[in-house]
Parts: sequence; structure tokens; C-alpha cells
Amino acid sequence: MPSLKDLRNRITSVKATQKITKAMQMVAAAKLRRAQASAEAARPYALRMNAMLANIAESVAGTPSAPALLAGTGQDKTHLLVVCTAERGLCGAFNSSIARLARDKANALIAEGKTVKIVCVGKKGNDLLKRLFAKNIIEFVDLRAVRYIGFENADQIGRSIIARFEAGEFDVCTLFYSRFKSVIQQFPTALQIVPAIIPEKPEGVVASAAYEYEPDEVEILSSLLPRNISMQVFSALLENAASEQGARMSAMDSATRNAGDMIKKQTIKYNRSRQAMITKELIEIISGAEAL
Repeated sequence: MPSLKDLRNRITSVKATQKITKAMQMVAAAKLRRAQASAEAARPYALRMNAMLANIAESVAGTPSAPALLAGTGQDKTHLLVVCTAERGLCGAFNSSIARLARDKANALIAEGKTVKIVCVGKKGNDLLKRLFAKNIIEFVDLRAVRYIGFENADQIGRSIIARFEAGEFDVCTLFYSRFKSVIQQFPTALQIVPAIIPEKPEGVVASAAYEYEPDEVEILSSLLPRNISMQVFSALLENAASEQGARMSAMDSATRNAGDMIKKQTIKYNRSRQAMITKELIEIISGAEAL
């Protein structure tokens, strides 16, 4: 049975931990507002770009002049998985759920006899995946020094993906990230970005509208498709940032409440042990007095 001193030390330690988790919850709540606003602000631009791609690519897809980023290499042998996770932990199952989705995809591709290459964006994803796929990881992008995610960060990753595609290093590229919905709901998502999938026209866009483009569709797509890849990566990083703070806020709230429950249980245990010792000492005093 632990002594009273051990119980006091344990209660003090849990109280200190509770203060830390409470502070982290409040910080995550403050950061969540900014991250959520950034993620939501980027969605309309991505939506309109998808609508533009759907409108232009519809007439070009399947033709010999279609850009390589749209038509692909015609093969399905080598897959590049771009896994976006957080740089830090203490955010529940946020990182592990994205890594699990990428791991399952990689295992399925390897079982089919395909070659898998992995680019890890974020330290936690790299730490989780290198246990099983250390030989498959070809690049690690560290964003710990970046305070706020900007388009230039995503553009560097997008340009690297395009350069690898043009060098013939892969045939299909899939982006993994977590889509933010609310503080308690984040959805791990896999999105194929190379070759580009022609998106369905969003609701509200008139299907019968006809446009004439200058320059022609192929030249526009040659400029638009690389930017779309960077935009998809940027959107994924923003969604990840919001999802990370939401997951951390939820996890720290749960940890704070668990610490409070533990403090109550340890306090009750401490009081009972202290009362038992006092009672024992009183019995010894009374027994000694009666013996005299």
C-alpha cells in the first residue's frame, strides 16, 4: 500500500499535468479559429478551379494532345503516396488515422505487385511509416520551422511532385490528408492528383453553357494542371492544420477531465489512508493507556 507521501506526490503530479493539458486545450482552441478560417477560405477557390477543370478537360480528355498530367503515362506500375500529417503529437488519433489509411493503401498496392514510393510531409507521418516502409520513403518534408502554412510551402511540394512525374519516377500520385468538418470530426482522405481526375461539375453550374477559350484548352490546361496540384496540396495542408487543432483540443479536453477524475480518486484514497492511520494511532494510544 502506498504511503501518504507517495499519494500526495501522485496528486501533485496529476494536478501539474492537468494544468498543462488545460493550457494546451486553450491554445488549441485559439489556433483552431485561425486554421478553420483559412481552410474554409480556401474551399471556394478550389471549388471554382475544379469547375474550370471539369469544363475544359471534358473536351480534351482522351485526345492525343491531352497534357500528361491529365492523361497520365498509360501505366499503373509505380505509385507515389504523399502523406500529410502533423509535426507534433498529443492530438489523439489524428496522425495515426492518416498513416493507417496510407499504410493500408501501400500494402494493397504491394500485394498487387506494384512499386510504392512515399513522400512524408510532417514528422509524425514519417515516424509512423518508416517502421514498415523505411525503404519506400524517398523524401521527408519538414515544416516545423513554418509558423503559418502559405501557398509557397505547398507550391514547393507541388513542383517536386511534377518534377518527379516528368522524370518518369511514378505513374499515379495519391494525396493523403485529413478533411476537417468539426472539432470532433475529421475524415482521413485519399485523393488522386496525378493523373488528374476530371471532377464532376458542381451543383449550380449550368451544364449547357459553352465557352470559347483563348489560348486553346491544351495550353490552358498545361498551365492550370500544375497549379491545381499545388492548390490541392495547399488545401490539404490547411485542412490538416484545422483538423490537427480540432483533434488536439478534443484530446486535451478529454485528458483534462480524466486528470480531474484521477485527482478525485487519489484524494479519496489519500483521505481514507490518512484516516486509517489516525485511527490506528488512537487505538495504540488508548491501548497503552489502559495497559498502565
